[in-house]
Amino acid sequence: MSTISDVITKDHRELERYYNEIINSKDHDHQERYGNQFTWELARHSVAEELLVYPAFEKHMGDKGHKMAEWDRKEHHRVKELLKEFQNMKPQQQEYIPKLKKLWGVLSAHIEEEEREDLPALESALTVAKEAGESENMAKKFGLTKALVPSRSHPSAGENPYFESALGMLAAPIDHIADIFRKFPDENVSPNPSTK
Repeated sequence: MSTISDVITKDHRELERYYNEIINSKDHDHQERYGNQFTWELARHSVAEELLVYPAFEKHMGDKGHKMAEWDRKEHHRVKELLKEFQNMKPQQQEYIPKLKKLWGVLSAHIEEEEREDLPALESALTVAKEAGESENMAKKFGLTKALVPSRSHPSAGENPYFESALGMLAAPIDHIADIFRKFPDENVSPNPSTK
């Protein structure tokens, strides 16, 4: 059974793959499809972390966890702002790839820190707290949460779980309907939340 660290790390590798698909291609259709896939995955991943993982930091790691969560929320806000700019661009625009590279620079530093420090600290705290199966339960909830949250970046929703939940419930259906009309990769990667 997967832990919360496993599912988050898996998402990180998928994001990296989508990023590489975009920057290593000269075909605008290919870039657009993977740009939409990158946006879809990153938006959902970010909100799920904010709703589940950062509150777990605070619950299980006290003051240290609160500081970690606050720092990560600030980093997420910057990523969301950059993603909002990128998601509204087309590959034909001169700034498309530079904007994505700027976003990836911020995101990849966050990913590295999260995998090196945050996730091991959370797993350790869950073990110390003797919360049997809590990491696995969080992993299941993470996947379910991603199915219900917005699939586009909405930085104005903030990173607070209470506000983000309410605003996300309003934005998610609109995003999911709009996804039907967006181009995605022609492989078995679906923007339909019920299939991922």
